[in-house]
Amino acid sequence: MSVKHILKQKGRDVVVAKPSDTVKQVAETLAAKRIGAVVVSSGEGRVEGILSERDVVRAVAGLGAAALARPVSDFMTKEVKHCTEDDSEAELMALMTQHRIRHLPVVTGGKLAGMISIGDVVKFRIEAIERDAADMKAYISGAA
Repeated sequence: MSVKHILKQKGRDVVVAKPSDTVKQVAETLAAKRIGAVVVSSGEGRVEGILSERDVVRAVAGLGAAALARPVSDFMTKEVKHCTEDDSEAELMALMTQHRIRHLPVVTGGKLAGMISIGDVVKFRIEAIERDAADMKAYISGAA
């Protein structure tokens, strides 16, 4: 299964923050939308960074409450791993495991085209396994 297939079913909406947004603003967005990361971009679809729940925890652990008033650009991951629409589920799992990340922006033509989380990959993997099991049961029932 490809990233394109996953995005077709889950949608391409991505929550984006500006580099100047405060950590508090983004933490509130993460909580309100029940998501684990936001892409950081000044606009035009260019990915400048990503800020995850882990980044917020590290910021607060290092600076205390003062971190909440600082811009996300101070704490975001700037070297963002990303995927393309043509990447496979196996490639996503390998990239996420190797780099210990849970969110991958999807980039097409240098622009943000979606976001894939480890939860998305697991959900679609489980659905594929369930389909295979149903097909196998149907085959066995038909052969008997």
